[in-house]
Amino acid sequence: MNADLAEVLRPVKHVLIDFDGPICSVFAGLPAPEVAQRLRAALLSTGERPSTSWESETDPLALLRRISIERPDLVGIADAALTRLEEEAVQLAQPTPGGEAVLRACVESGRTVWLVSNNASNAIRAYLNAHGLSSQVAGVFGRVPGDPTSMKPSPRLLLDAMDAAGSVPAECVFIGDAVRDVEAGDAAGVSTIGYANKPGKDTSLSAAGAVAVVRSIKIIADALI
Repeated sequence: MNADLAEVLRPVKHVLIDFDGPICSVFAGLPAPEVAQRLRAALLSTGERPSTSWESETDPLALLRRISIERPDLVGIADAALTRLEEEAVQLAQPTPGGEAVLRACVESGRTVWLVSNNASNAIRAYLNAHGLSSQVAGVFGRVPGDPTSMKPSPRLLLDAMDAAGSVPAECVFIGDAVRDVEAGDAAGVSTIGYANKPGKDTSLSAAGAVAVVRSIKIIADALI
């Protein structure tokens, strides 16, 4: 399904946006595999011996989720370590072309912006502050510290953002670049616009149920005004 963007956005008062992808590439300067390796090293430094099943995981967020399942007693330590690594990573993050334009377009059109991300809130705020974007964002909803189950595809963060906005799903839209974003939006009752920033994503996002799919965030910014 690929609806007209103007029609999708017309009733929207609150724009919920994923952070890594639509706004910036978090691990562009500090690659995700290196972050995952350093997370494992952080656990080793505390005297813990990471499971051999963790060695092949190159996605730090997936690694955190796996740790929460296999060693829930280590989640607090692992989450804190990953948050520090994310705070380092965002210093080298690459802004997504059109990402800042979307934030400005939301503000100029009278809509509020809520960032909803599996990344740590502290890291997201650090990026916003460094790029002078904090004033354009009404709220940040990163994963709940020590609770990886809060991450998408769970709808929890989206529901929390809508609650903070005092809104209902019909007044909101979610912008994300992963199938898990569409799944979280669906579970929260929110329509999702997919951002296909890699080949093949347009097909997977559409198949997951995104109401529209774009290859450029700038297209959404233009449609908001």
